[in-house]
Amino acid sequence: MLTPDQITRFETEGYLVVDNVLDRSALDAVKAEYADLLDRLYSGWEAEGRVPPAGDQDFWQKLLTSYAAGCDWFQPMDISLPGGDITPDTPFHFGPAVFDMITHPRLLDMVEDLIGPELTSNPIQHVRLKPPAPTLVEDELRAHITATDWHQDRAVAHQEADGTRMVTVWLAISDATVDNGCLKVVPGKPQMYPHCPQKQTAIAPGCLDESKAIPLPVKAGGAVLFHPLTPHASLANQSQDFRWSFDIRFNVTGAPTGRGHFPSFVARSAAYPAEELRDWTAWKGLWETARADLSRQPHIPIHRWSADAPVCA
Repeated sequence: MLTPDQITRFETEGYLVVDNVLDRSALDAVKAEYADLLDRLYSGWEAEGRVPPAGDQDFWQKLLTSYAAGCDWFQPMDISLPGGDITPDTPFHFGPAVFDMITHPRLLDMVEDLIGPELTSNPIQHVRLKPPAPTLVEDELRAHITATDWHQDRAVAHQEADGTRMVTVWLAISDATVDNGCLKVVPGKPQMYPHCPQKQTAIAPGCLDESKAIPLPVKAGGAVLFHPLTPHASLANQSQDFRWSFDIRFNVTGAPTGRGHFPSFVARSAAYPAEELRDWTAWKGLWETARADLSRQPHIPIHRWSADAPVCA
């Protein structure tokens, strides 16, 4: 899948942009799955009197209408439990099209070229449906909805995974452009920077030379790959349309995931192929079990940083 030059660039610069990772059928299946999900959510909110009748609104218009009405579609559409409190009925989305996307052969081939054939699907994963910036409420801070602050992916995991070989794959479902808020990166793989859990968990002020940042536009179906120490962020969505992506991770099987209280699964194994998870309902079941267990336990923080650290003052 990847050429020797691409692998060298990833190892040197800490990131790689790859076109045509997902084919049209995979993209269409994900879009259809989410359209059905939003229809169900919207019908429920309409029945509660929270949104007007759907009428002839399309997917994007329903998202905007729901957001303006204060209806939370992010968590019901996310492919993870939240970092905050978890209840027995915390919503999430795990469906066949998303499972097929995460285990897409071309995607796994690409990751295998970087970290080997024993691949675990890491549970640090999210959907990102980012509305146009002018439509956001004034106090919107969620990184999955608005612009994402500078961070390193290793830093937003538990310390136990600092030695884990891992790759982040940022998948574009719609075209990501400078105008609609594509990613930006400071090339290289520096040391771990201190982070501060303030508005978002982000690299502490003054630690990163942002003048070296470059934007990373990518077409729908393409991907941006990151080493876990590569600093990256996203631009604000200044367009009139949503920007849609997923970020998922893979690590070498048997190593800590950095979020051990959330479930992972073997996505590919040359040594033990029978251990590969191939049933999306089993994937969903893993998260349902985790939700039930975690709802009965004290909250587990998802990162290591303290807001009262001197560097965060």
